Amino acid sequence: MNTKKKALGRGLDAILRSPETDITSKDISGNYVVGAIANLGIEKIEANPFQPRDHFDDEKIAELAESIRKQGIIQPITVRKLGYDKYQLISGERRLRAAKLCGHTEIPCYIRVANDEQMLEMALIENIHRKDLNAIEIAISYQRLIEECQLTHEKLSERISKNRSTITNYLRLLKLPAEVQLAIRDNKISMGHARAMINIIDQDEQIRLLRRIIGNDLSVRQVEEYVRKITNASDKPPVSATQIPGHILRPVEALGEKLGTGVNIRRNNNGKGNIVISFESDEDFLRIMGILD
Repeated sequence: MNTKKKALGRGLDAILRSPETDITSKDISGNYVVGAIANLGIEKIEANPFQPRDHFDDEKIAELAESIRKQGIIQPITVRKLGYDKYQLISGERRLRAAKLCGHTEIPCYIRVANDEQMLEMALIENIHRKDLNAIEIAISYQRLIEECQLTHEKLSERISKNRSTITNYLRLLKLPAEVQLAIRDNKISMGHARAMINIIDQDEQIRLLRRIIGNDLSVRQVEEYVRKITNASDKPPVSATQIPGHILRPVEALGEKLGTGVNIRRNNNGKGNIVISFESDEDFLRIMGILD
């Protein structure tokens, strides 16, 4: 029992290499042993209930299907054994969908053993490393790993080999209005656009800016300038505001990139002012202080 607990939460590579998930000594049920690579009937493979993706590009699935018709399936999908001749998909849903589209009745599979927590973690981590994943899907995957696998930002950073600031930037996207999140998902705006919009507090203003970005094809730099103007206008500084020179503004922007959060500066004509660093929670504050230290 203790051995199994140690296997939880160690990441995709550790799970797939673990002796507990690669049982090859005997056939516990069905025709294939766990740990084998075998051609399985597609009808015997259930969908993955932990699949973090909710949107698949039909055109790209069709392109993959055409590749499979010509070259076959080069990389097997991964399944877990549920019982006699019964399997559940862990990763490779695009390949499975494309194979069905080709009319294939069988598909090559790695056969593994995994419990529900391991299934979720494997599916999420495998998904995160896909190149075609949109920013919202990545953000949701990060959030699920944190909440459902009980990972801190630091542990998640180690698990997926990403900077904590990168993780924080993605998670902040989930605070945006649903209309903005859908625009990110559908590639109508970039993550750079979204990161600039986060600094606007009013959600109605965020949506108005979204429509302006799409309608006028605004660049990220144009949106950043717009956001800077309206946030400065909404502030009531104790001293008269002035145009901030580039040699001061550039380091402030670099600091925001390093900290993974919004950094605003106010400055008067005499060069006197202050810098405000935003944070989302106590944990985020401690994260920022750790970087500053």
